[in-house]
Amino acid sequence: MPTAPITVHPPLGTGGRRVTARGQILGLAHSDADVIEFLRRAGLPGAEGLLDDPSWVKWRGGRAHHYEAA
Repeated sequence: MPTAPITVHPPLGTGGRRVTARGQILGLAHSDADVIEFLRRAGLPGAEGLLDDPSWVKWRGGRAHHYEAA
């Protein structure tokens, strides 16, 4: 099974989550809106519909959609 191309990494101790696409860092997200903007800039205009699709986005560590410090 192929892995999801987008990874939202565990929350950092200072808050926020690193977002990568196939290993390339897109940015540090503090909200779903940030993730959607990073994905839009990466060429995925329908990004808001991808956040809960495990074939597109893998949420690592912590709960999905939570960005507070670990």
